[in-house]
Amino acid sequence: MDEIRRSKLISTYRDGLLEDTLPFWIKHCVDREHGGFMMSLDRDGTVIDTDKGVWQQGRFTWLLGELYNNVEQRPEWLELAKHGAQFLDDHCFDPRDGRMWFHVTRDGKPIRKRRYAFSESFAAIAFGELAKATGDQRYAERAKRTFQRFIDHNLDPQGTDPKFTDTRPLRGLGFPMITIATAQELRESIDLPEANEWIDRSIDDIRQFHLKEDIQCVMETVGSSGEIIDHFDGRTLNPGHAIEGAWFIMLEGKLRGDGELIRTGCQMLDWMWQRGWDPQNGGMLYFVDVNGLPVQEYWHDMKFWWPQNESIIATLCASLLTSDPKYERWHRMIHDWTYSHFPDADHGEWFGYLHRDGSLSSTLKGNFWKGPFHLPRMQLVCWQLLAESSE
Repeated sequence: MDEIRRSKLISTYRDGLLEDTLPFWIKHCVDREHGGFMMSLDRDGTVIDTDKGVWQQGRFTWLLGELYNNVEQRPEWLELAKHGAQFLDDHCFDPRDGRMWFHVTRDGKPIRKRRYAFSESFAAIAFGELAKATGDQRYAERAKRTFQRFIDHNLDPQGTDPKFTDTRPLRGLGFPMITIATAQELRESIDLPEANEWIDRSIDDIRQFHLKEDIQCVMETVGSSGEIIDHFDGRTLNPGHAIEGAWFIMLEGKLRGDGELIRTGCQMLDWMWQRGWDPQNGGMLYFVDVNGLPVQEYWHDMKFWWPQNESIIATLCASLLTSDPKYERWHRMIHDWTYSHFPDADHGEWFGYLHRDGSLSSTLKGNFWKGPFHLPRMQLVCWQLLAESSE
């Protein structure tokens, strides 16, 4: 990558994060009356639903703590991170079993809990950043306990009916992938003793069960022994999800100086880029079928914001770690396409949902799924990678 483009990209990612994305959310989502954050926003930041998704409470709290610890110790960021953590503590844990809710009212009354436990993973990394920022061991203990709840429930769900019967047992990519990222964050923030063990175990699971060399594919859902299930659920791939996991593994390889891990991450990127990139319109498709058959989900060919974000990180990471010009070319393709379609020049931040051709599907800036996480994380990670590579 030439220095002119490198410098321009650093400015794009850094300034986009600090001068656009973060100010948009701080201005519009902070709930000073009831605590926490209201994330369901229209394009101009108008709150269109006051209910609160617990994922986003943890994710924004994590982001604010991450920025305070690793970018600049701005008092506002720390105050807002504590503000988010207080809402998590006060309202987002079910006292009956210790698990977390998924959906609560504005004032924190519970509405819904899901079968899986991902609210816990995001809360854990939020508490971890606050432990590092404040030195308060109560946050560190909270992070450890919440991470353990995340692990325990995903391995052996208690108190909830399974989504599927035992007729066709399945395993998904989501749990090992999120475990890697969560353990990586907690290793950095609170030096979690078992972090490397869980990272190694999760990478082994992905390699053993989800990576299919013979068809060059990362399977999203497989049978209990890793077999491909020839039904809609088994054939459906989520390229952006697998590519997200790819850069988690690449960065683990970078940290350890482990070339084999870097190669595994690049292999995942290679396979899923070929399956997910839309050659007609550009951008990363949401779902595709492993055999090229029609996909059941009707939004399969839409362009969601987050697969583009994850692909930008992964291609940049692969480019910087390998110097293979293919990855720089791919990064330019996904960066340029995404930045020409998703940012809102009038009101700031990004739209979340486009049609396949890149036209706008919805003016939503936030909901229970979209909030200040994938986009600002992409901006932060890419800024850090490029700045480090230019030193």
